[in-house]
Amino acid sequence: MRKKDHYETLGIKRDATQEEIKKSYRALAKKYHPDTNPDNKLAEDKFKEINEAYEILGDSNKREEYDNGGSGFNFGGGRGFDPSMYGSMGGGRGGSQSDIFDSIFGGGGFDFDSTIRRAPVKGKDIEADLTISLEEGFIGAEKKVSLRGQSGLKSLTFKIPKGARAGERIRLQGKGEDGPSGNNGDLYLTIKIKQGERFTLEGNDLVMSVNMLPWDAAFGTNITVEAIDGKVEVLVPAGRQTDSRVRVAGRGYIDRTGKRGDLFVRVRITNPNQLTSEMQDLYEKLRKISRNTNG
Repeated sequence: MRKKDHYETLGIKRDATQEEIKKSYRALAKKYHPDTNPDNKLAEDKFKEINEAYEILGDSNKREEYDNGGSGFNFGGGRGFDPSMYGSMGGGRGGSQSDIFDSIFGGGGFDFDSTIRRAPVKGKDIEADLTISLEEGFIGAEKKVSLRGQSGLKSLTFKIPKGARAGERIRLQGKGEDGPSGNNGDLYLTIKIKQGERFTLEGNDLVMSVNMLPWDAAFGTNITVEAIDGKVEVLVPAGRQTDSRVRVAGRGYIDRTGKRGDLFVRVRITNPNQLTSEMQDLYEKLRKISRNTNG
């Protein structure tokens, strides 16, 4: 069976100074301590090996005998190693193994406040999509959602910021999965904006369609439209064609800085649903005139 190389375990050269040995041990002990690696068998085994190595190499006399091929330094001499003897794992502290920590980290044992700040295990973060309307994104809105996670159903109320845009993420701190000691994960909501009911968003501009009768498009007219923040009067110039646009400055969407885009009214020419006999006569005259003009 291959004999353990304690120098290799501590990641040092065989001619390392005692100070270098101590420095390497200190760094590895922080990294693999059971309190920072709860329920991690691999880290626990590594922590045991590190202490085995340092008990021998950290003592000049024991190190010299080990270097000369002595066989009496199998860690603990069959005494066994209990990680719970160190730090906040609980249980007693005694014997030479405690002395290792006392000499390196002080008489109070492994001091997380002065050596490593122990990070409590955090609950899992949750990612979810949140669909809102353009109106909700424009004015900002209070929303209530229900999410089911490992810890059960959660109902949350929060605010959508004014000027929210698609793709933005809202972080709700501590609203993810429950963690030990109240150290919960976070909830991240990715905003999706529902379009197509009244407006289409193009950058900071809003586009809406308005049906218009042929004679209104031909002669021009004033119309009233419902913008995202109330009614607005729009002058449609004469000679408009289908899909032509009329710009209304400063009545579009808003961004997070408060800057607004424009509203574009897109003309869509439509015929009346029903034609009176008089209208039919006029349409017939227009058709004849149009044929003669274009013929």
